[in-house]
Amino acid sequence: MADPMKIRATVSGDVCDIKVLMSHPMETGQRKDSDGKIVPAHFIQTFTIAVNGKTVVDGGCGPSVSRNPVFGFKAKGPKAGDKVTVTWTDNLGDKRSDEATVA
Repeated sequence: MADPMKIRATVSGDVCDIKVLMSHPMETGQRKDSDGKIVPAHFIQTFTIAVNGKTVVDGGCGPSVSRNPVFGFKAKGPKAGDKVTVTWTDNLGDKRSDEATVA
């Protein structure tokens, strides 16, 4: 399984700024290794961001996204102390879920 995600969630007024670094190789399936063999595709397909169990972002990406992608979102309503959960699933069926607290 991949390394833990780095999640930062801060609130200013009624808007929460959520930033996520998703540790993942994000292979396109077009690159060759040192032996000339194609490295199989391995990339995040879907991800969700939930605040206190309620989904606020439901997104997806493909093989053209760089290794260890960083995403940023804004959500209205979360308050300091709320729990932010980020979950992704890749094209090989691997899953990762990590949590952070809104500051």
